[in-house]
This record gives sequence, C-alpha cells and structure tokens, in this order.
Amino acid sequence: MSNAAGAYKALERRFHRLSVLGGVGGILHWDQSVMMPDGGAEARGEQLATLSVLSHELLTAPDMADLLDAAGAEGLADWPAANLALMRRQHAHATAVPADLVEARSKACSKCEMAWRTARKNSDFAAILPHLREVVRLTREMAEIKAAALGLDPYDALLDQYDPGNRAERIDPVFDDLATFLPPLLEAVLERQAAEAPLVLPQGPFPVDSQAALGRRLMAAAGFDFNRGRLDVSLHPFCGGGPDDIRITTRYDEGDFTQSLMGVLHETGHALYELGLPEAPWRHQPIGEARGMTVHESQSLLVEMQACRSPAFLEFAAPLIREAFGVSGPAYEADMLRRLYTRVERGFIRVDADEVTYPLHVILRYRLERAIVAGDLDVADLPGAWNDGMRDLLGVTPPDDRMGCLQDIHWYDGAIGYFPTYTLGAMMAAQLFASATEQQPDILPGIARGDFTPLVGWLRTNVHAHGSRYSADELLDRATGAPLSTAAFKAHLQRRYLGA
Repeated sequence: MSNAAGAYKALERRFHRLSVLGGVGGILHWDQSVMMPDGGAEARGEQLATLSVLSHELLTAPDMADLLDAAGAEGLADWPAANLALMRRQHAHATAVPADLVEARSKACSKCEMAWRTARKNSDFAAILPHLREVVRLTREMAEIKAAALGLDPYDALLDQYDPGNRAERIDPVFDDLATFLPPLLEAVLERQAAEAPLVLPQGPFPVDSQAALGRRLMAAAGFDFNRGRLDVSLHPFCGGGPDDIRITTRYDEGDFTQSLMGVLHETGHALYELGLPEAPWRHQPIGEARGMTVHESQSLLVEMQACRSPAFLEFAAPLIREAFGVSGPAYEADMLRRLYTRVERGFIRVDADEVTYPLHVILRYRLERAIVAGDLDVADLPGAWNDGMRDLLGVTPPDDRMGCLQDIHWYDGAIGYFPTYTLGAMMAAQLFASATEQQPDILPGIARGDFTPLVGWLRTNVHAHGSRYSADELLDRATGAPLSTAAFKAHLQRRYLGA
C-alpha cells in the first residue's frame, strides 16, 4: 500500500463487507427462529458456520496487520481515528482464534440451539447435556486462547465481546451491592402490596391478531419505522437484523396480553437504537455499530421499564388496550394497569420478572457462567446449582428444568458472558432517563400523549448518533455528567415501588 490514506480506505471497504456478512447472518438467525422448518437445521448450521469462517478469514487476512499499521501512520481525523481503533480491536479478537475453532464452535452452537428447543419443551436437561458440554468446551477453549492473546482473564475475554472494556472485577462489587440491597427491598415491596386492595386482573381470551395489532400500534407511537422493520413470533423474543432491516419477535399467550405487549416495547427500544445509529459514511463501519450490549440493554429497558411502565404512558395506552380487545371495566383503567405492570413477585422465569427481582435472576446467571468458564462448576451440575441459587437469592425453587436452567437460549446458543449486561443496562437506563427528563421537561407530557418524539430526540442526540465513538463510560458521562453507579437505579426502584 503506497500511503496510509489508501490503507484506511481499503480497511473501510473490508469492514463494510464484514458488516454486510454480519447482516446476512442476522437474517439467517431470524429465519431459523421464526419460520425455518426443523429439517433445515443441519443446512442452516452449515450456512452460519460458513459465514463465520468467511468473516473470520476476511478479518484475519495476511495483509490486515500491515493495513492497520499503515492507516495508523496517516494522522486521521477524529471519527476515522476512532474507527481505526475499533478495527484494531476486532482484529485483535479475531486473530487470537483459529478459523477451525470458529467453525467448530458455530456448528456446535447451531446444533445445541436446535436441541434446546425440544429439551426445553420436555424439561429434559439430560438430552441437551452432551450438546451443551461441547459448546462449553469450545467456548472455554476460545476464552483461554483470547485471554492469553489479549492479556485478560478467560471470562473477561468473553465479556469483552459483548461489553467492550468491561471487566468482572468492576461487576462483582456492583452485583454484590445489589444482591444485598434487593432482598430487603423485595420484602418491603411485597408487604406494601399485600396491604393494598386486590388487583383486578384482565380476563382473556385476547386473540393473537388483536395483540399483534396493538403491539404494532404502540411500536409506531414509540417511533418504530415499519418501512425498515417488522414484528414476528419466535420461541424466545429478540431484536435482530440490522439498522436498515430490523426484525423484532415476541411470543403470545391468549390468556394474558400483558407480558407480550411489554416484550414488544422492550424489543422496540433495541430497534430504536439500531434505527438511530450513524448513517453513511459510518453505517457499515465499526464506529457506526452499537456500543456493546450494556448500552443496547439500556435502550430497551429505558423504553420498556422507564417510559412504558410509567403512569404517563399507561394513561395513553389504557384506552387503546380497551379498544383493541373490545373490553371495559376496572382491570383496563390506567391505574389498575399501572399496578399490574409494577406488581412484584417471586417467580421462576427471568423474562417475566419485574424490575425488583430481575437483577437477582441476572446475578445468578452471572455467577454460574463465571463458575462454568473457570471450571469450578461442571455442566452436569448446572440444574442443582441453579436451583440452589434461586432458593438463596429469590426464595423459590423451580419445579423442573424447563422453569429452571433450560429457560434461556443464551448458553445453548453460545452466548456466555452476556448476562451481566442486562442489569448493567437497567442501571444505565435509570441514569439516562433521570437525566433526560430533567434536561427535557417535554418528555413525560409527550409520553402521556403517545408522543415519544422528545424522548427519542434526546436519545438520538445523546446516545444513538454516537454509535461506538465513545466507550460506554464516556457515553454515559457525556449524557448524564456521572459514571455508571447503582444510585439512580436504586432511587428509581424505591420511588416507584415504595413511594420513597
């Protein structure tokens, strides 16, 4: 390469291709979860593994290191220089792992995910055990290789893939703090709720078509662009695709519309972040991507928990709910819906958990996956360790593995090191929303009218438009004037659930 400017442009073209390949993989994953016949599983695994290898080969091409060095000599401007730093980070992660391990792990994850669907339905951990053992073996091997190359602890090497720059030594004291704070808060909230008049619960059935229509209506109110995305059904709700082709999924229960509706709004928060990421020339560059999963989770939880479970939003949503299902009565009034959507109870299922107990579910998973990666917990012992942790943290023991260690897709799909971002994201969401409503007084009145423009505008300016330009810490400090802490999250929980 004759000059560094040419090297940087060559890198931009290469990373554009990597981004497009990632988008293809995202659509294939969406199809696998939404509409692929079971008989296509083996072929789909081969397709996804091939994409993983192609991406890995492109990122680890023999000339990549020279291109990165040459581009670094150019003296690039602010955004290109930050983009180059992110390119270097991706290259360092990729070159640490051989292509055959990438391919083997991708195939193992696809096979394990398909087996998990049946095992979960049948509450049959023994059926999934050999598949999960293989995923864990290959993940541990990858973690150890990356740890040696990057100078990290093996678990941190996995965590860094999902939450760049974060480390277990920072998470441990935060989670220990919450594990101390939340159980007594839970007792106080349950005692307060017990003293209130009984809830009047919505009575189904609530037709799936009506639930879907209501979900789309509220997605649109929140700012979702249906010209660039869609809503479908899958076993495990998610937001996939990419900034120009967003794929949201949910699951429906005709006896209870409430969980699915908030699930849709949760995924809409993810989608709004993707839709707001920097456009050309940064769309298919590392700097134009989301800044890790803590920031991503903060956006989904800000929309669902901070905005859409607020009294302001439920004043707006209550008449739309009554209209959607042709119902009336106390159960469908805004205040009763507020009580319903802020009801706290000990439960087995993470995705159905309330704000007070949800972090305890995450802390359990974080501690277990750290033990698995370290080799301190054998995969065969996972069900017992899970049940013990649920009893200690939440005071309940799952009746079977479907309600226990088989409930989440993450480990069976190879996403180990991901779980802490859920609660870190909840903390970040509380901190962002507190600053947003203070800085922009129109946000809550707008939400009460079904107008999310002030909120989304603030997020576009302070979070979305920066992509990965700043670290999560820098992003939060610029938006709120403070680093991430438990303070805003604790204050939010005490205010909402105890009126303190």
